[in-house]
Amino acid sequence: MISVIIPATNVEESLPATLTALVPAALEGVVREVIVVDGGSSDRTREIADHAGAEVIAAPANRGAQMRAGAAAARHPWLLFLNADTILDGGWEREADHFMERVDRGASRHAAAAFRFALDDDGFAPRALETLVSLRCRLFGAPYGDQGLLIPKRRYDEVGGHRPVAWMEDIDLVRRLGARRVKLLKARAINNAAGYRRGGYLRGVLANQLQRLLYALHLAPARTASLSGGEH
Repeated sequence: MISVIIPATNVEESLPATLTALVPAALEGVVREVIVVDGGSSDRTREIADHAGAEVIAAPANRGAQMRAGAAAARHPWLLFLNADTILDGGWEREADHFMERVDRGASRHAAAAFRFALDDDGFAPRALETLVSLRCRLFGAPYGDQGLLIPKRRYDEVGGHRPVAWMEDIDLVRRLGARRVKLLKARAINNAAGYRRGGYLRGVLANQLQRLLYALHLAPARTASLSGGEH
C-alpha cells in the first residue's frame, strides 16, 4: 500500500532509528517498500539502508530532485515522504491506514495527510516550538516536510510532484495541493533536535522565518538554504 521515500545524504547516525520505526508497519503489510534516495553520501548511509532491506537509488543532492526520483521509482499507490532524522510514533500505521481507506473510497475531503510535529528534546523551548507549530497548522494548515507527507501517488502526479529545488520543496508542494486539504494526524513525527541544541532554539526559529520571507519574495530557494537552523 505505501512506498516510503526518504531523501538521504550522510545520515548514518539518524537513519537506523528512522528505518526501525517503520518495521511494525512493514510487518502489518501497510508499508510495502522503503526507497532511500541517496544524494551522494560519503558515510555508511547507503550500506545501512541496504542492510535494512530498503531499495537504494541515487539522485542529485537536491531534496526536491531526490523526492521526485523516489516517487518515480515507487511501485505502490500511496507515497509517504519522510526525513531521514524523523521517527514516527508507534501505531502510526493504524491511523494512516484508516485515513487512506477513507480517501480511497471518496469519503474524505483531504488530499493528503501529515503528522504532528515533535522534537526529541526536553525542556521549555522544544515544547514551546511544538505548540507554535501545532497552532500554525490549526490556523493555516501548511505542514512542513519534517511532519512527513502521506499522499496518493495519483494525486502527487496530478499536481506535478516535487519540483527539483534544493529548499522549500515541501512548502511548494503543499501550496499546490492546497494547505487546507492536508489532514493533520494525531500520531507524531519526532524530529532530531540536534540542530536546535547546537545553534539555539530562538536563532533557529528566526532563521527559518527569514527563509520563508525570502521564499515569499520569490528569491531562489537555493540561495536561502545556507540560513537554515531547522525546519521551523
